[in-house]
Amino acid sequence: WCTTAADELPSLSKIVRSVEDTPKPISTQITGTIPEWINGNFLRNGPGKFEIGNHEFNHWFDGMALLHQFKISNGQVTYKSRFLSSDSYQTNKEHNRIAVSEFGTVTMPDPCKNFFQRFLSRFESHKPTDNANVSFVTYKGDYYVSTETNIMHKVDPETLETLEKVDWSKFIAVNGATAHPHTEPDGTTYNMGNSYTSKGSYYNIIQVPPNKATEEETLEGATVLCSIPSMDKTKPSYYHSFAMSENYVVFIEQPIKLNLLKIVTGKLIGKSISDSLFWDPKLNTTFHVIHKHTGKVLSIKYLAKPMSTFHQINAFEEDGFLIIDLCASDDGQAITNYNIQNMRKSGEALDEVYNTLCRVFPRRFLLPLKVGRDTPYNQNLITRPNSTATCVFCTHEDLHGEDLHEYGGLEFPQINYAKFNTHPYRYFYGCGFRHLVGDTLIKMDIHGKLMKVWEHPGLYPSEPVFVPSPNATEEDDGVIMSVVITPDKDKSTFLLVLDASTFKELGRAVVPVNIPYGFHGTFNAKA
Repeated sequence: WCTTAADELPSLSKIVRSVEDTPKPISTQITGTIPEWINGNFLRNGPGKFEIGNHEFNHWFDGMALLHQFKISNGQVTYKSRFLSSDSYQTNKEHNRIAVSEFGTVTMPDPCKNFFQRFLSRFESHKPTDNANVSFVTYKGDYYVSTETNIMHKVDPETLETLEKVDWSKFIAVNGATAHPHTEPDGTTYNMGNSYTSKGSYYNIIQVPPNKATEEETLEGATVLCSIPSMDKTKPSYYHSFAMSENYVVFIEQPIKLNLLKIVTGKLIGKSISDSLFWDPKLNTTFHVIHKHTGKVLSIKYLAKPMSTFHQINAFEEDGFLIIDLCASDDGQAITNYNIQNMRKSGEALDEVYNTLCRVFPRRFLLPLKVGRDTPYNQNLITRPNSTATCVFCTHEDLHGEDLHEYGGLEFPQINYAKFNTHPYRYFYGCGFRHLVGDTLIKMDIHGKLMKVWEHPGLYPSEPVFVPSPNATEEDDGVIMSVVITPDKDKSTFLLVLDASTFKELGRAVVPVNIPYGFHGTFNAKA
């Protein structure tokens, strides 16, 4: 399903243009109604500045982190935004050029240095970027913004001010961590991060305790639950997130690979990390299952055909199976297509970029937890009624009907996380992708694989976040919030609020500034 062709896609260049931040709260114009019970901050993260001086970033993921806050109270909404005061941002500003390398952009050499000095400087400080532009996350009740390096920033969810730089590697032996941790109801948090040693690359499962002993504490008490060696020592798999059920953490080793040798030599010849990322369709996908409470890796290896996955939907245990729902595609080359040059194309050139991308669809894998020596090799081990999945070489079940193809697949999945993460559930929400970014909002009912859709031509909704209503009894009692970008109209971006049950619009809060399309968000509820 890489080939659902698009024709005459509208230009998105305004979605990746730089904006100024708005550090003082401004009021928004409400149409419809914002339910009065919603009380808190909807926080969003994403790139907001795509050039420094005369130098442009190459990749969408490289833009300087811009943090957004929609403060919702008594049916009213105010908006503010602030650039993350990272070392990258400050250094770039000071030099008025790109002075810190990002995922797809290498530092511009200092024009005052001669050739030999420039070459030497490639050997010197190759600090990872701290431009945390992917998500807002919580550890021990504090808010952080995160990218995938070892540096996060603690931020104040009220003022959006950068409070403190926190380095994972000061607490545990990892070289980075994902921007998608999982949190237990008690606040214990799990994450994953790589480490590189003389013996090769390792994938580490990280556990962070739920509480602080002192107010100043950050990641104290973090431990590595277990380390899984990479199948290829010098070419670990790239991963953006992982799955978690009640008792297990699941790491998916996919055929998107990082060539570590190329990363090291690339620094010397001016190549970015994105140049060292490659898709190897000759490799299978491997599911590694780790027991959360013992740190032991299950001896069973679950394999599937090559696929690429960025975001998991949910995972839970039922009837002796570990059920993993995720968004995946059959090709892993998409990440490199999101360079800014591609996103600013128009006409046939833009259609061509979109048509080379593989569509992403929700899929379900069932992993049998009890497989012994007596288990027949070629038998379908799935005995759950109404399931079409097979194992131990696993095939998936589609978590959608044919109608999702019309909407270009689904990404940025979200659920009623607080109540249903790690448990059997019925609904998930996401963006439909008939363009390079989301252009519809979709609610999927897993029972019957039925869809509800919110769409308006020329409007581009971002990740839908579910907020439960105060006395919810049903899984979908609550609202969906999404920031909707309007590239065709100046200064008319808005926060959209849908009834999560009916998927009908309740209200919107129009912001009188331009906002670029962002990545992930969270709702910080006030008591």
